[in-house]
Amino acid sequence: MMRRFFLPAMLGAALAGCASYHPAPIDPAQNAARLSARSLRDPRLLAFVHAMQSDAKASPAAAPARWDLSTLTLAALYYHPNLDLARSSLAQARGAIRTARQRPNPTLVFQDLSYNQTVRTPSPWTIGPSIEFVIETGGKRAARTAQARHLEAAARQDLATASWQVRSGVRNALIDLWATRQSLAQSRRNLAVEEQLVTATAQRFAAGGAAGFDLAQARIHRDEARLTALNAQSREAQARNTLAGAIGIPVTALHGIAISFADVESPQQPAADVATAALRKAALTRRSDVQSALADYAAAEAALQLAIADQYPDIALAPGYDYNQGDNQYLLMPTVPLPIFHQNQGQIAEALAQREQAAAQFTALQDSVLHAIDQAVTEYRASARSLASAQAIHDEEVREYHRMQSAFDTGDADRSSLIAAQLTLATATQAKIDALVRQRRALGSLEDALQHPFFAAAAPLPLLTTDPRLSSE
Repeated sequence: MMRRFFLPAMLGAALAGCASYHPAPIDPAQNAARLSARSLRDPRLLAFVHAMQSDAKASPAAAPARWDLSTLTLAALYYHPNLDLARSSLAQARGAIRTARQRPNPTLVFQDLSYNQTVRTPSPWTIGPSIEFVIETGGKRAARTAQARHLEAAARQDLATASWQVRSGVRNALIDLWATRQSLAQSRRNLAVEEQLVTATAQRFAAGGAAGFDLAQARIHRDEARLTALNAQSREAQARNTLAGAIGIPVTALHGIAISFADVESPQQPAADVATAALRKAALTRRSDVQSALADYAAAEAALQLAIADQYPDIALAPGYDYNQGDNQYLLMPTVPLPIFHQNQGQIAEALAQREQAAAQFTALQDSVLHAIDQAVTEYRASARSLASAQAIHDEEVREYHRMQSAFDTGDADRSSLIAAQLTLATATQAKIDALVRQRRALGSLEDALQHPFFAAAAPLPLLTTDPRLSSE
């Protein structure tokens, strides 16, 4: 009786642990609606931002008074789709570890199932069930698991790289928005000065002190300044769109949001030699993409070990029971593949080449990192010199303007001369703004090359291995 129910019971127990399929269809309209509804005032986002700030003292439901680089980066880590892609890759790598650790399932085989009608006693039936167990040899499972673990480590570092790239996008967009607002404010000041010059020239023309050509030129410059201001306004709107895209929210989510540019205006300045030996060494050895490439090489090493282990054939044991027309027979049928035609040389050669490729890719990555650091250092030093020169010119024009203002107050200079000094100062101010923006962008490139934060006291990049939108619900 026990024999009759043994196999069904074993099969039922095995099937009881099986997972069931649950469909998860995507509704494009609903998905688009969720994207459009994203907001910097979302309570779950605010709870996440609060949780990620160790020094946060405000209520978790309170939005930051002004969104700065750190909080905007946290919002991007919460919303940006690139982080979702990196987290899904990490989840797949974790699943691959479970797959690699699995032992081969046994196989139920019926060697014989027949009925001999010529035999009546003691039984016409012949039944020969057996269960085949595969015993892996040569440490295959350990090598396979090691390869999966290294690939999971690489995926984890890829997630860190994606976090840095998201931060870089937010930082660049914040610099661009700050630059466009600086230029917009300056262009409006320039327009006001050009309007004054048109008014003064018109008065002189009416009094016979200026030619019609002078008035026409003043109006042309005024119209050019007006067009420049309109273009600056358009660039400011485009920069807002870019910032919204870098965060992963619709641009309407930035309406009514106060943004702080303190990190852009007062970044941490590099040391005198810009990229110290310690920062270079850290970048060449501990950057997340370098660590990922190192893990990929370790995975290639494990794959080579697995290919070598596959030279040794697995052993299959098939203990079984044979009921042959009334006779009970117990069987043990081991099977071993015979490595006659090949000993896995092709797979070993392929794995060896893949390891060499991984080593070459690692060296190429380190070389590109070194080149990126040198390039960023060169750009930063050049931009710093340009900024110093622009600052000196601006300071000189400020002194000249004050001298002209004093002369105008004492009656030693007319209004046209004062306005001309204002325009010259405006040109120097715009040149200073442009140089300042170039220096900030160069500092951002240096930050990316070294993967070291200069625009914040500490890198606001927690390694989120799960979706924060799920953990904050």
